[in-house]
Amino acid sequence: MSDALHPVVEQVLPVAIFLVAITVTAEIAQLAGVFDVAAHAMARRARHRVLLLWLTFAALAVVCTIVLSLDTTAVLLTPVGLAIAQQTGIAPMPFALTTLWIANTGSLLLPVSNLTNLLAVHRFEDLGAGHGDYVRTAAVPAVTAIVVTLLLIAVLQRRALRGTYDVDPPAEPHDRALLVISGVVCLAIGPLFAIGLEPAVVSLASALVLLAATAWRAPSLLREVSPPWLMAGVFVVVAGLLRVAQSEGLLDWLAPAVGTGTRTLDLLHLSGASALLANLVNNLPAYLLVEPSAADDVRRLVATLIGVNAGALVTPWASLATLLWLQRCRSAGLRIPLLKLAGWGTICATLCVVTATLTLR
Repeated sequence: MSDALHPVVEQVLPVAIFLVAITVTAEIAQLAGVFDVAAHAMARRARHRVLLLWLTFAALAVVCTIVLSLDTTAVLLTPVGLAIAQQTGIAPMPFALTTLWIANTGSLLLPVSNLTNLLAVHRFEDLGAGHGDYVRTAAVPAVTAIVVTLLLIAVLQRRALRGTYDVDPPAEPHDRALLVISGVVCLAIGPLFAIGLEPAVVSLASALVLLAATAWRAPSLLREVSPPWLMAGVFVVVAGLLRVAQSEGLLDWLAPAVGTGTRTLDLLHLSGASALLANLVNNLPAYLLVEPSAADDVRRLVATLIGVNAGALVTPWASLATLLWLQRCRSAGLRIPLLKLAGWGTICATLCVVTATLTLR
């Protein structure tokens, strides 16, 4: 039992630390006004064209997902997009759909973009590959998934994206010092992640800097910061249970279901099976279940990530980001039929998983 749990501590504990620290970083950045200011600057500079405003917002969603993780996009950027739509009189669906889909399909490029990626980096190291190898292998599939997602949204929401808007949303007042510090930290951590520094260390340092800055400039805001202790704890427990089950041979039946090999059809089989499993049980346990059968090759690991990240768009529980997104939409008064969302999600997931896997080399 202890031999089975040791890899869990080594692989999962840094991911749990990252989850807590990056959430604190993102929440303080949001409270400081970083996302608000960025979004309002977009609305002012989009020349009152709906399509240009959406493209600019989509670019922010992509950067936010890649650098601060998919959950940050779902939690913090969704209400910003909905507020801008309301204040400008634009239909909210293109902005809502962008945050949901980009949060998932845009989370392939960096290890920190998704918790599943951080779990995979540990296996990359077992294969003698590092963060740079991960980025090089995932780069083209990641860009492909993002482009396909945005093209599909543009087609599905083509009517809503036409025309112009008349009202520039007003800028909210913010503490300038805290805003600048938070903005600098958000801009800095992306390159630090990309060059291969330990994500848990970078995110922990960024959280501590912003906590100190908030205590200095606006201590009352600290009460509004909610680290996801429960989520991190559940993540560690589930990972531990799955590892024990694997060590006891209870999950050996899964290997034939995801196949073997690195030919194109083999990788499509793997990514498709991973996507299906993610929609059945959630992307994190799905990755942990498939990983032992994919850990023999870098391309198989990335194919698994393509499936559990870009494919987790059909069921509401397929990813935590989707559940958080639904909560934010409902709190803003936006009701979206789940069957319609599942139908659109099936199309997007299929296109993204297939095209991204086909570009995997």
